[in-house]
Amino acid sequence: MNDSIITLDGFLDEETVPGDAQGTTARFRLTISPSDDTIDETMLPCVITDPALAFSVLTELVPGDELRLTGHLQLPQSSGQPLCLYVLTLETLTPPPAQSTSEVRIERNGPYLYVFDADHTHVPVWTETGAWVGVAEDPGAITYLLADFERRQSTGSS
Repeated sequence: MNDSIITLDGFLDEETVPGDAQGTTARFRLTISPSDDTIDETMLPCVITDPALAFSVLTELVPGDELRLTGHLQLPQSSGQPLCLYVLTLETLTPPPAQSTSEVRIERNGPYLYVFDADHTHVPVWTETGAWVGVAEDPGAITYLLADFERRQSTGSS
């Protein structure tokens, strides 16, 4: 590791996992998305070696949390080594959208928010910045809706 410390903001898209059998370390992947274009997303493996912080991460974080991490970035020294951020501090910036007790739920996927309603098959989609993406006819059509939206954004058409 080098001595330079970096700070990154991103989203936790998956559950955290213990790094050892005792749960004194934790591992997870941070999704960094500097724009609304999924092609710009980066998934960065992260490791926490501080036992108190690892316990907190393993018991309190949930997918969808927006995080600010500070740590040392380890660059690969050979082709068999991964890129990894050794986390020193972690701050939860925004928790995931609250799950309501009704049949409507909001889910985050990278820079997109989906609204699922048990009474309807269509799925409204927005970017996390509030830009309207469109309505997918059913959950299986979300991928096509996002691909079309990103194509329109990259060409500048609406």
